[in-house]
Amino acid sequence: MNNIKNSLFYITVIGGFTTLIYWVISKGASLEVGRGIVQKKIESNHWNDFLHSMVENLQHPLAILLAQIVTIILVARLFGWVFRKIGQPSVIGEMIAGIVLGPSLVGMYFPEFSAALFPKESLGNLQFLSQIGLILFMFVIGMELDLKVLKNKAHDAVVISHASIVIPFALGLSLAYFIYHTFAPVGVEFASFGLFMGIAMSITAFPVLARIVQERGMQKTKLGTIAITCAAADDITAWCILAVVIAIVKAGSFTSALYVIGLAILYVIVMLKIVRPFLKRVGDLNSTRESLNKPVVAIFFLTLLFSAYAAELIGIHALFGAFLAGAIMPENNKFRNIFIEKVEDVSIIVLLPLFFVFTGLRTQIGLLNDPYLWKVTAVIIAVAVAGKFLGSAFAAKFVGQSWKDSLAIGALMNTRGLMELVVLNIGYDLGVLSTEIFTMMVIMALLTTFMTGPALDFIGFIFKDKITAIPQEIGNKSKYKILLSFATPERGKKLLRIANSLVKKQGDNSIVTAMHLSLSTEIHSFDVKDHERKMLVPVIQESERLEQNMISVFKVTNDIDTDIIDTANQGEYDLLLVGLGQSIFDGTLLGKILGFTTRIVNPDRLIDKFTGKEGLFENSPFDERTRHIIAKSKMPVGIFIDKDLEEVNQVFMPIFSKEDSFLIEYAKKLINNNGSQITVLDASGEVKNTRDIQETIRSIEQIAPNHIMIMHDRTIKKEFLENQNLMIISLDSWKKLIESQSTWLNNTPSVLILKP
Repeated sequence: MNNIKNSLFYITVIGGFTTLIYWVISKGASLEVGRGIVQKKIESNHWNDFLHSMVENLQHPLAILLAQIVTIILVARLFGWVFRKIGQPSVIGEMIAGIVLGPSLVGMYFPEFSAALFPKESLGNLQFLSQIGLILFMFVIGMELDLKVLKNKAHDAVVISHASIVIPFALGLSLAYFIYHTFAPVGVEFASFGLFMGIAMSITAFPVLARIVQERGMQKTKLGTIAITCAAADDITAWCILAVVIAIVKAGSFTSALYVIGLAILYVIVMLKIVRPFLKRVGDLNSTRESLNKPVVAIFFLTLLFSAYAAELIGIHALFGAFLAGAIMPENNKFRNIFIEKVEDVSIIVLLPLFFVFTGLRTQIGLLNDPYLWKVTAVIIAVAVAGKFLGSAFAAKFVGQSWKDSLAIGALMNTRGLMELVVLNIGYDLGVLSTEIFTMMVIMALLTTFMTGPALDFIGFIFKDKITAIPQEIGNKSKYKILLSFATPERGKKLLRIANSLVKKQGDNSIVTAMHLSLSTEIHSFDVKDHERKMLVPVIQESERLEQNMISVFKVTNDIDTDIIDTANQGEYDLLLVGLGQSIFDGTLLGKILGFTTRIVNPDRLIDKFTGKEGLFENSPFDERTRHIIAKSKMPVGIFIDKDLEEVNQVFMPIFSKEDSFLIEYAKKLINNNGSQITVLDASGEVKNTRDIQETIRSIEQIAPNHIMIMHDRTIKKEFLENQNLMIISLDSWKKLIESQSTWLNNTPSVLILKP
């Protein structure tokens, strides 16, 4: 009845008011008389009108800009993916994507398409939008740097860094002396041209270097620490020098430049002494994701825009202001990570590729149509490599590094990447660099960045070092080996208690390895050692309290799941223990029924349905990471669900099928090593009817009488479960319990789910 009533109301209202609208428009047409309105001809071709309208829409500046953005992002993502597959940083692919879309390729072979997609009148919009992306990106780079690095890190790194700037700077300036007459734009002073050539040779791409160091697992090594510190010091110094160079070029004379430099120094002092303490206070009060609301975010974005605007007004470029704004952000890593997440996706995925393509539109490789020009390009590349690579390497060797580390530092510092393109575009915009020299320098930036990975591989091949990721003693087949992988120190301590209960009295015949893996995207390069200490020390202290010999492993990785599986499989462990990454109940109807609460690490990754190998995990309640580990691990896996486990004295072990008989071996280990009291629930009569299980239980009773008890009553009292410390259950049986929604699950203690 209600549906009919609603339908009648809907028809009446829509029909009535539509009629009114038509009547008003019809009557309103009479008002057009005498107002110079040309009536459309009835015989006009409506299809042609439509096509004409579509062409006008396509040529609208906003439509062109949106088409450019879509094309640029797709091509940049494609090239970035290809280059990641061949072991190169994605930034290389994105840089090449920009050149491909420019006049060097698409413009040369598809000129009509290029002219339609990138008409000259649209390039201004593209440039300004790319500049916004650069400002946001430099803000992120500033946040990823640590201003304390020059005070807290090795003095050697600062020496190497400054040598890696002054040597290529001097060589670039010297090169400018020989090519000034041929390649400097008319009206540009030698000082301006030479200074820009010098700074272009001196730059190092800190983001690309840091990512290479992390991907190669070098961040914990002395080499990785020095390389990242050198790059950070290089970035800070080079951007300060660039600001001075821009001031000199814009001012036109050295005296005028002194005023600009004086204002720049005053601006930096204000940012460090006044704005930075204010931001620190705001950051301390709003360091959580919940408290970082829109008004607080607005404060930090206004600081960024004010800083960029002030730097542009002074004459040292808005990008320096954005870089400084990022550097003075509150030092709380949690806060910085939250804020970087808010900025990074838009700047790197959407806006930054626009800068690469805009650079590509300026790069005209076709202009290098003479062998002489390619010889000059080769000389520029040789000078860049000699200055940065060899300069850094010899400086590192001088301060006492080995030849292998010295050459590796040189290869890493020779990485120029995006930062080089930023410097070159600034020089081009100021009219200091001609199109020819700009193109040559872009080619140099690409090659010096591309060669970093192969150079490191070649250096590693020459200086062969055998690095074993797994301790030697793990290879001992006679020992019972347990690997536990934990996300938090508290979870690591709980897993260690379980491992200790299984091997406590075995002494040297067992090995327990505790491993923590952190994602490279979630930890700052400078904070690796502090984070390692924070993660491992509580677990090490717990091992000392338990008197358990333990090997601790810490690693920064791009793929936690794969690294856990590879470490476990290659180490030939007998048992892998992991904590469940997130609740298996929260967010589901079952969770509401059971009232089961555990911490949620990442609710977005919760997948209710999963089809694994041979359908083993269909409808699995586990998170994606846990399922992946279960599917790929070659040894038994224990998944731990914590409900405040303190000890492993009272253990409840339900047996639902004959396949669960392997659990009795774990009961035997717990009794022999920890003296645990085991209660076995014969849920389906399998214990009573299976001879092998009965014999194993009898053998346990002979060695440790009164430590194992068989329960045949399937009615589990709440009081009994509350007195248990841990429930151990097989994976298949656990799935059956979840599917049946057993009521006594609501009162279970901590759970260890075992896959044989």
